[in-house]
Amino acid sequence: MTHMPLLFTPLTLRGVKLPNRIVLAPMCQYSARDGFADDWHLVHLGRYAMGGFGCVMAEATAICPEGRITHGDLGLWSDAQIQPLRRVADFIRAQGAAPAIQIAHAGRKASMQKPWHGNGPLAESDFARGDTPWRIVAPSAIAVDAGYIQPDELTVDAIQALIAGYGAATARADAAGFDVVEAHGAHGYLIASFLSPITNRRSDAYGGDRAGRMRFALEAATAMRAALPSQKPLFFRLSSVDGAEGGWDMADTVALSGALKALGVDVIDCSSGGLTGSSTTRNSSRGPGYQAPYARQTREEAHVPTMAVGLILDGPQAEALLQGGYCDLIAIGREALANPHWGHDAAKALDYDREFSRWPEQSGWWLDKRAKAMARSPAAE
Repeated sequence: MTHMPLLFTPLTLRGVKLPNRIVLAPMCQYSARDGFADDWHLVHLGRYAMGGFGCVMAEATAICPEGRITHGDLGLWSDAQIQPLRRVADFIRAQGAAPAIQIAHAGRKASMQKPWHGNGPLAESDFARGDTPWRIVAPSAIAVDAGYIQPDELTVDAIQALIAGYGAATARADAAGFDVVEAHGAHGYLIASFLSPITNRRSDAYGGDRAGRMRFALEAATAMRAALPSQKPLFFRLSSVDGAEGGWDMADTVALSGALKALGVDVIDCSSGGLTGSSTTRNSSRGPGYQAPYARQTREEAHVPTMAVGLILDGPQAEALLQGGYCDLIAIGREALANPHWGHDAAKALDYDREFSRWPEQSGWWLDKRAKAMARSPAAE
């Protein structure tokens, strides 16, 4: 390929220039203690900055202890949690990538087991490990499923305190040195549970019609935008559809995305599902790029930049999505877990950077030397 692929074309959002369009999707590691980042998070996230990702996003980070999914979630409810995350952000930036973080509250899906212990309600075996339950909150007192904790219905005063919590956590993310902040409004967590009529049965100003159900999301986004310097972009992750009858749908997503754009949100991160079960919609075929049409429709109808995510497997597929106008950014999740150098492999697959110049210099020169030696070997003839 003689020209630069769109996947490797820089993108400027406000005052932040992303060196390419590849974003590490936020993926919970469930490995923090009392919300604090440690060496695991540094190495886990740092390897993607070394692996060719233009933006590396840290996992869902709770605005309060009760907003964690599990005891192992990261948090930013205390100033003491800033410094360990600053170490992570500084390393990501030093490798040429933009450090990002997702701010979250798990709502009715809080106080659960770590996935490798069952990914369900906390049980006696978890209590023995010290993972005891806590009271959880939601827009309405509707449990995730049988056996799960029933949440307390939030009062208006408690809602206002949570909105302030989104702003405070965002200010700490800024203090930690993150260039991009994302609000987690997907997958059945707190914001998503306000949006969906399936989980929001309120009759006050935060429920009822779509405008009422959108209010919490818009007020949280407003608080986050106000806490973030004007030169730093704000992303918002949405479940574009619930994937359940009578739930949130694409018309709702387009309406909310337009309203978020008006408040200063810069990118809509288009995921789906997770309201009542797994993190993705149950009624999808889940083939390669299965969520990309949500990103394209949102981009075209709400006139806002979007990020596509979900079974995007390689560079040519990602490039085709960008060239096809589906999205402005590509988020890579589990494929990155399997291959932390996904970005560099995408460049190779697109016949870009034959000299390994995009690799860290500590390894790129070795790989270039090996490639040239192999090209000169008799076996290459």
